[in-house]
Amino acid sequence: MHYDPILAWQSMPDLLAGTATTFAVLLPVLVLGLMLALPIALARLETGPRAKAAAGYIAFFRGVPSLVLLYLVYSGLPQLSIVRDTFLWTFFSNAYFCAWVGLTLTHSGYMAEIIRGGLAAVPTGVIEASTALGLTPRQTLFRLRLPMAARYVLKAYQNELLIMVKSTSAVSAITLVDLTAAANTVFDYTYDPFTPLVTAAAIYWCIVNLMRTGFTLADRKLNRHLART
Repeated sequence: MHYDPILAWQSMPDLLAGTATTFAVLLPVLVLGLMLALPIALARLETGPRAKAAAGYIAFFRGVPSLVLLYLVYSGLPQLSIVRDTFLWTFFSNAYFCAWVGLTLTHSGYMAEIIRGGLAAVPTGVIEASTALGLTPRQTLFRLRLPMAARYVLKAYQNELLIMVKSTSAVSAITLVDLTAAANTVFDYTYDPFTPLVTAAAIYWCIVNLMRTGFTLADRKLNRHLART
């Protein structure tokens, strides 16, 4: 068993097409997951039924494997007549839509807890000062609490994002040909498992480390005012 650079070069178009599918799944999930996570995190900071519902949402979607959710959304929900016999079938018959829904639910569960922790870490004095200055709760949230929380949660968000990049490989289970599935396809018709999988791993490595570099630069920019030792 050895690495075949010729085969790697010949299979590169297929692997890059799979990489494009990976990003087509990943980018909407990151945006939708963040949008869904914010109101859940805010509800989690409250008391009463809304806080309990938010805590249940976070606990459930952090506990269920993303692959199980993908199967449930892609194969389970279409079995219901309310989906199969209505306009919803147009959406749930699309593998991309199902991937977005399944992974967004998983991502939002983790992100809601990350955002909650960041918001809780904002000093109470800052909030009291903003109130004294006449800022509305909405202005305080978007001008003070969220920007400050972003600095606190950057490392945790980096870890979640890198995990989500790797989690996209699960979409091959619902017929999408992502990077991992493309490597397996090359293996199927060449009977060489080593070359395409190592090449795919190298592409994943490049993606992950480019993201890590971006987060490092963002961390330096956000925390440039802090004293360095």
